[in-house]
Amino acid sequence: MKKQIYYIYNPETDDFERVFPSIKGKVFGFLKILGISLIIGIGIYFAIFYAFDAPTEENLRKENAILKSKYSILNRRLDNSLKVMANIQDRDDNFYRVMMQMEPVGFGQRFAGLDNEKRYKELQNIPDAGLVSLLTRRMDLFERQLYAQSLSFDQLRDMASQQQDKLAHIPSVIPINIKDFTMSSGYGFRRDPIYGSSKFHEGLDFAAKSGTPVFATADGKVTEAGRQGGYGNCVDISHGYNYLTRYAHLSEILVKPGQEVKRGELIGKVGSTGKSTGPHLHYEVRFKNEPQNPVNYYFMDLTPEEYAEMVQLAENAGHVMD
Repeated sequence: MKKQIYYIYNPETDDFERVFPSIKGKVFGFLKILGISLIIGIGIYFAIFYAFDAPTEENLRKENAILKSKYSILNRRLDNSLKVMANIQDRDDNFYRVMMQMEPVGFGQRFAGLDNEKRYKELQNIPDAGLVSLLTRRMDLFERQLYAQSLSFDQLRDMASQQQDKLAHIPSVIPINIKDFTMSSGYGFRRDPIYGSSKFHEGLDFAAKSGTPVFATADGKVTEAGRQGGYGNCVDISHGYNYLTRYAHLSEILVKPGQEVKRGELIGKVGSTGKSTGPHLHYEVRFKNEPQNPVNYYFMDLTPEEYAEMVQLAENAGHVMD
């Protein structure tokens, strides 16, 4: 760019004289140009920053979205694992340990060490600290419960090895061949099929053809074998250790009072005697004369998959037949 030259008229000399800027003027001019350039540069920077993501920042946002998606998937899977663990703990405390007459696992044993906040402080300085800290805490919870449950099962195994006779006398199989029935009604409050009122159903109803074999679910002694009011033809077996099982609405009774029976021994056949709307077996398990949910007593002859299906069928079945 061509440099501009300035002149001023001098009346004394009647001539135009060249004007040279002062040092102060030069400095001021330079600062003025520099200030304008900075303002324009800053304006362009912010316009680009807010209007367009830099390549690195865009990649970071994509990675962050992927990580949060993976976190959600892990969190859902952990939710399912914790629910399964809660179910195992419930059965451990309220069935296996009751059966072995052992004390439930204490709260401190299941959750020891989880109140130590120092172990999580180092997580506060990393990106997404809240999400990572929460997932870490829940993983620690699951690992601790898994460890405690493993120890509990070791204790149960040791106790079981000392109580073989007791195990033989505890109901632990299905009273009808699994291929011969459909689940009609589960344990709990159900609508009475005859009177229409709500009542507590103290056992399970297995719908099956008349004459289907019925088997004893544990070793014991027959205490009742005959007609029992609404139960129709009914067999009661005392197994000792405070356990009793009941098999009702039979078409035939094949045992006598006082008779010793073994687990799996044929004791009768399915029928529709007594207060019944169709051929089925009403089966009860009682501990200290209190009704128990029989579905908790099938641990010997079902695979984990068959047991899970049985639990679901028992919970959803609502067609009471007695």
